[in-house]
Amino acid sequence: MVPMKLDPVDLRILDAIQRDGRITKLALAEKVGLSPSPCWTRLRKLEKAGIVSGYHAKVAVRTVTPVTTVLMEVTLRNHRHFDFILFERVIRDIPEVVACWSVGGGVDYVLKVMARDIEAYQELVDAILMREMGIDRYFTYIVTKTVKEEVVLPLAGLLRVSL
Repeated sequence: MVPMKLDPVDLRILDAIQRDGRITKLALAEKVGLSPSPCWTRLRKLEKAGIVSGYHAKVAVRTVTPVTTVLMEVTLRNHRHFDFILFERVIRDIPEVVACWSVGGGVDYVLKVMARDIEAYQELVDAILMREMGIDRYFTYIVTKTVKEEVVLPLAGLLRVSL
């Protein structure tokens, strides 16, 4: 698939809606330097192309409940195609696993897990291990402080253009 060519106006639109998904059509148009109708047409084009895949609220979870964030490295016992498919299928259905990346290097996966506390995390790990999904070993890293966690993608830098 060939990536869609984005111009600076498209990038300004994407930057603006990443920062404020509830921005009004008029405010978005003003922010990117277009009149509302062409701006709205461009936004719809970005949505239809799948570049804008949804709109979400960022919930400040710690204002609602205490939470422990854990990074977990996982190495599978076997490395057959089926082993990876099984592991990924099971992980997708566990709500506390909020991110999972297949990685190269010394481990197979890195997971981001959110649990009520360390005890709840351990209960989750025990339940995962009982499912016999091929885990050989895992390592746990407790997040003690979030230094940076961006939701806005650095599109201009990735595309080497300036807004």
